[in-house]
Amino acid sequence: MENGQTYNLAIIGFGGMGSYHGELIDEVERIRVTGVYDLVDYRMQLAETRGYKTYESLNAVLSDETVDIVVIATPNDIHKELSIQALRAGKHVVCEKPVTINSSDLLDIMKVSEEEGRIFMVHQNRRWDEDFLIIKDIFEKRKVGEVFHLESRVQGANGIPGDWRQLKAYGGGMLLDWGVHLLDQLLLLTDSKIESVAASLSSILGTEVDDGFTSHIRFKNGLTALIEVGTTNYIKLPRWYVKGLEGTVVIVDWDLSGEIVKNNPDVSKIEPVPIQAGRGLTKTMAPPSEESTLRLPLDRVGDSGQDFYSNVVAVIEGVTEPAVKNEEVYRVLVLIETIFEAAETNSVIHKEL
Repeated sequence: MENGQTYNLAIIGFGGMGSYHGELIDEVERIRVTGVYDLVDYRMQLAETRGYKTYESLNAVLSDETVDIVVIATPNDIHKELSIQALRAGKHVVCEKPVTINSSDLLDIMKVSEEEGRIFMVHQNRRWDEDFLIIKDIFEKRKVGEVFHLESRVQGANGIPGDWRQLKAYGGGMLLDWGVHLLDQLLLLTDSKIESVAASLSSILGTEVDDGFTSHIRFKNGLTALIEVGTTNYIKLPRWYVKGLEGTVVIVDWDLSGEIVKNNPDVSKIEPVPIQAGRGLTKTMAPPSEESTLRLPLDRVGDSGQDFYSNVVAVIEGVTEPAVKNEEVYRVLVLIETIFEAAETNSVIHKEL
């Protein structure tokens, strides 16, 4: 393929995420959405209103020689089947997360991708979320010294969406839906191996899949992490809470409200003044003095999810590495399987991951 060409892309599955991919790609140079296939009539009608060609079948998509890239945005249980079919048809493939329900299925897809000489990439789009980029910047620049603990969570009070996400056979549940994002972000923050995993799944809503989960993860370098997803939280806890040896970071919510509180290097340590705490006094739990600490705003880190598709083009043309490597995605899936195991056995799993 010649440099500078425009790549034609077809979307399989035009629900919420499929239509989102269309909007995202419309802003990217050198890729254009030329067609859509979905089993649901009104989604095909929506695609037509956006000027996209609609295909009468999956085979029609895969046999169209003008299609260079296929996006898989269907329920999770058929990602493997569709991805392999598309790769065998000579298409490059972008697949929505979670790429597969289990890690072994991803290995099968990766094998076919290598055999066919076609690119396979997973759309882990929340690697470009600004809240995560702010935390990543804090880690890399050691803005609060060495980080020894972090908490990452998303919480709402609306339950699980009333569709296939409530069904186990389709790969539903919050661990696979939101956990795959938070765990992917976590593993990007440190190059240390995991030492142990403990977890519990929430089943408050009575569905056949988890409506939330909590996982405690310890890394070999000493970092500990609490990863939490909830769908029955009427008052949410902070999106991020990060502790370093020199300070603490909090990001409250998606609006990026929050701050950094850290020690003031220009002031010697000042002993705290005891405070009244309930019926007693405490110096241990008193806040640090204003003179000995700095309260700093979060440094914004601008970026765009469009970088994902620019990277797809560059990877196809062999000029760069994938922004989302399949080996990284595989590690996340193995971690998810370990969390399920820890929750089901009510035990701490000691495993190097």
